[in-house]
Amino acid sequence: MEAVDLNVLKTKQQAMWASGDFAVIGTTLQLVGESLCEAVELEAGSRVIDVACGNGNASLAAARRFAKVTGIDYVPELVARAAGRAAAESLEVQFLEADAENLPFEDGAFDVALSTYGVMFAPDQPRAAREMARVVAPGGKIAMANWTPEGFIGGLLKTVAKYVPPPAGVDSPLRWGSEARLAELFPGVKAIRATRKEFIFRYLSADHFVDVFRRFYGPTFKAFGALKPHDQEKLAADMRDLCVSHNRGKRALAVPSEYLEVVIER
Repeated sequence: MEAVDLNVLKTKQQAMWASGDFAVIGTTLQLVGESLCEAVELEAGSRVIDVACGNGNASLAAARRFAKVTGIDYVPELVARAAGRAAAESLEVQFLEADAENLPFEDGAFDVALSTYGVMFAPDQPRAAREMARVVAPGGKIAMANWTPEGFIGGLLKTVAKYVPPPAGVDSPLRWGSEARLAELFPGVKAIRATRKEFIFRYLSADHFVDVFRRFYGPTFKAFGALKPHDQEKLAADMRDLCVSHNRGKRALAVPSEYLEVVIER
């Protein structure tokens, strides 16, 4: 099998996440960042890095707890959105454009590393995991929220992959939602605690969900753009069916999506 050029792939990923407007969806996930900070028992004054911070959910949650926060992402548009949110709330956070696989910090520079649905999309998974572990001081913690393969978003990513297959030779980001994979990625740590939780996607209807994800979520935005009109409608129909099959709302859409809340003791 031909080796994958991860630098080329990463450039394509950056363009994908910069497309649409992820912040529209990212802000709906704020609760997860708050929950993650409580799961890790984040203390005021802690040195925190939010890896692949997106539009800043975990960064803002940590700053609200008076931690010393640095958020990094390799998509400039998302870094700018995160900085704007922090400024609007008068929260002190340093946001930098940087790669999760090559963190520009010394060993042990942080007490806690956070990531909500972020680092799991790094193409070189072992390298990203090593970098997170490297910048956390011994005795510190790594905390993540990762979508599981079995959950709704896992199903959504698999549905999209039927129409636009992911690059061959690259591990699925959903592997980060597996306890066995986490044990492989973080060998030698003191403890890994993984709890299966649910985030509820709340939208007006299945059609509303499809419309928002079609316009604003990078992976689906790019997928629709790569398809002919007939296949676009088939993908939209499959996404609506997936929503309906998971819906537990009555008057509006309420779709639970399983994720793994992970706390690793360094």
